Amino acid sequence: MTPALPIVLIAPLVMAALLALVPNWRLASWLNVGACAVTFAASLALFTAKPAATAMLVLDAFNVALIALTAFVGLTTAVFSAGYIGHEVASGTLNPLRLRFYHAMFQAFLFTLLLALSANNLGVLWVAIEGATLTTVLMVSLYRTAASIEAAWKYFILCGVGIALALFGTILIYLAAQPVMGPGLAAMTWTRLLADAARIEPNILNLAFVFLLIGYGTKVGLAPLHAWLPDAHAEGPTPISAVLSGLLLNVALYAVLRFKMLLAANGAALAPGPLLMVMGLSSLLLAALMLYRRRDIKRFFAYSSIEHMGIIAFAFGIGGPLANFAGLLHMAMHSLAKSAIFFAVGHAVQASGTQRIDGIRGLTVSHPALGWGLLAGVVAIAGLPPFGVFMSEFLLITSTFARQPWLGVLLVLGIAVAFGALVLRVQRLCFGAPTGGAPIHGTLLPLYAHLAVVLVAGVWLPAPLVAWFQAVAALLG
Repeated sequence: MTPALPIVLIAPLVMAALLALVPNWRLASWLNVGACAVTFAASLALFTAKPAATAMLVLDAFNVALIALTAFVGLTTAVFSAGYIGHEVASGTLNPLRLRFYHAMFQAFLFTLLLALSANNLGVLWVAIEGATLTTVLMVSLYRTAASIEAAWKYFILCGVGIALALFGTILIYLAAQPVMGPGLAAMTWTRLLADAARIEPNILNLAFVFLLIGYGTKVGLAPLHAWLPDAHAEGPTPISAVLSGLLLNVALYAVLRFKMLLAANGAALAPGPLLMVMGLSSLLLAALMLYRRRDIKRFFAYSSIEHMGIIAFAFGIGGPLANFAGLLHMAMHSLAKSAIFFAVGHAVQASGTQRIDGIRGLTVSHPALGWGLLAGVVAIAGLPPFGVFMSEFLLITSTFARQPWLGVLLVLGIAVAFGALVLRVQRLCFGAPTGGAPIHGTLLPLYAHLAVVLVAGVWLPAPLVAWFQAVAALLG
């Protein structure tokens, strides 16, 4: 195993323990940034290594780019968080005593995500995603208001039920694999399972996938399992909203796709595509309509995340090289664009003093760099050229109309309805007479760094990245 992967996992875990002991929140903020920078640098080294899988960890074509993406968004969010938290303390919104806990949980959360992505053992995968739930529940309740505590409990209960169902599905996979591979670690090791998937009893495999899809699908925020997501985004600190939408949803979907690959390798198992398409379209259409009724800006963009996770799930449900390529590209582009939007939203809320959309106006006048950055982020997430989301949605729509025209109509309808809501809101947010002129705190560099990557991806994808997308698309079936 390459030394870079242990560093990727150990750095956030060690820093989580150390940050819990640092009393100075300013120092902790920048130690948080430094730890994320080390993790990101180590994640880039993974691209040049070809380590052998162990019983617990695996590095393959599927997860290596997602690990780097997770480390990058973690770094930029930590940079944004340093300025954001400073303002929250200065304004009296946050008690400085809670920030030792906040920074430690931020690193612990990154550790659980990176462990889930690199896990080769199904039990380790489950424990890591459960750990991600526990750390984010604690951060969602950071403000200790009645609304934030209620949101945290809703998140804990709904995702707790979901993760329990995922545990039952994991147990069923183990029971199905035991007769083929014998008891012990082999029947829980993903690489071994994939190699012998054709010999596993398909009926148990089918039942297991249903439980896994519902369980991990709760964490993805797919309808009708999405109720926790808007509250968690609206009531928690904005940096946590950024990593929930940009990272946690991706990792939960990654877990679903790992199990989808097992079914694809077993010719007698059910086709998981229809289940993913139904849940994906349901999420897209529901979220698109709900966008028109949201009055809280963070809740509004939380429903946008549900919409896009629905698009991604639908892409993997359609399957095939082109749709899978589109789904993988959309995962990356949504992660970057949505976290960038939450960076802008965090600054806008602090400048205006409210999360109500009606209370935020004219950002391009009062804060030009912020206002135009938010506008660019909304243009990107709406799927307009030349940004990368346009490319992924275009590929998906093309593939869908070629294979299932009626589903293509529903897909385009959902995207168009959501687009109308985004245009309606962004006009009010960015233009007109400004409603707040308080200065913003912290740098806009994370916002524009994300937007630059999404813009470049819409114009040009490097050949190695295209080759990665194609290789993983083929694995997904």
